Amino acid sequence: MTQLGSLETYQIVFPKLGLDFTVDSVAFTLFGMEVKWYGILITVGLLLAMWYGFSRMRSFGIDPDRAIDGVIGGIIGGVVGARAYYVACRWDHYAGDWKAILDIRSGGLAIYGGLIGALLVGVIICKLRKVRLLPILDLAALGFLIGQGIGRWGNFTNHEAFGCNTDGIFGMSSGKIQAWITNHAAELPGVVADQPVHPCFLYESFWCLLGFALLHLISKKWRKFDGQIFLLYMVWYGLGRFFIEGLRTDSLYVGTLRVSQVVAVLTAAAGLILFFVMYSRVQRMHGDYVLYVNTVESQKLLAEADAREEEYRKQREEKKSAKHKADEEITHTLLAAADAAELTEPTEETTDSGTDAEETENQTDKE
Repeated sequence: MTQLGSLETYQIVFPKLGLDFTVDSVAFTLFGMEVKWYGILITVGLLLAMWYGFSRMRSFGIDPDRAIDGVIGGIIGGVVGARAYYVACRWDHYAGDWKAILDIRSGGLAIYGGLIGALLVGVIICKLRKVRLLPILDLAALGFLIGQGIGRWGNFTNHEAFGCNTDGIFGMSSGKIQAWITNHAAELPGVVADQPVHPCFLYESFWCLLGFALLHLISKKWRKFDGQIFLLYMVWYGLGRFFIEGLRTDSLYVGTLRVSQVVAVLTAAAGLILFFVMYSRVQRMHGDYVLYVNTVESQKLLAEADAREEEYRKQREEKKSAKHKADEEITHTLLAAADAAELTEPTEETTDSGTDAEETENQTDKE
């Protein structure tokens, strides 16, 4: 096993890869407040997931204008759920300290809580807005994988979400990781601070981005029924999270059970069972199943959305044309006023001629 010396607080090393660099958790300070990479990366992940989702909504038969409330509500529910889940599992640490509970800039968001919160709020709003649920869940699954794949790098900048010791090629460590292991040595039998650890954030990021690539391809070429992508996401993420969580040293526990491993197994099992139930049902329909995007209802809603967008476009063009016409009239008025002023102002030549004539007349009088 590779032995490491004492590292600086923000110094990160990947010994087998020959990498040694510094990553400060704070990106910059704004008006005296520290802005951390953790929050920036999670925000980037959310924005990319939203961009992807809105760019593909029509291909799933969803009108983006009707779905936007559900997306925004899902994001808010996801953040609240992620924090609530994390705090609930560590209530002995947060009990009575409401300020600490509300401080999420330094981390402390649990993925499963975020998924539960996002789904709960998003589903309720979509129901109220009469947005078809299964297609939007398929899109949400793809967005989750983007957000998780990028957001996990926030754990990297926070020097957290690492695992037990390893001599593998991706083994890493940092000064903060060494300090954390030293401070929690009693809870981590067999884990030592001066040896590399598993970069669990990297494993999960890779797993999520690979899952996104695969499910994106399936959604383009082999989507057989609405809800298929979401169920495959449940299986894919559940399996990956179960094995990755087993390597971590900072898991959330209930008693002696790792909460995320239990939830991962249940999620993967439920997704697999429901997938085969739905797939069997579609097979028994002998080709009569129709994806929502191909239904009369969806095509009608998208046609209405197209008409609405065309109306907005015409209104924008009319406003632009009216503004252009008004600008032309103002310009014409100003030019006309300038021409009139130029005509009424005596020229220098006329003034000089008048002066010469006056001098000649005075000279004649004198003679």
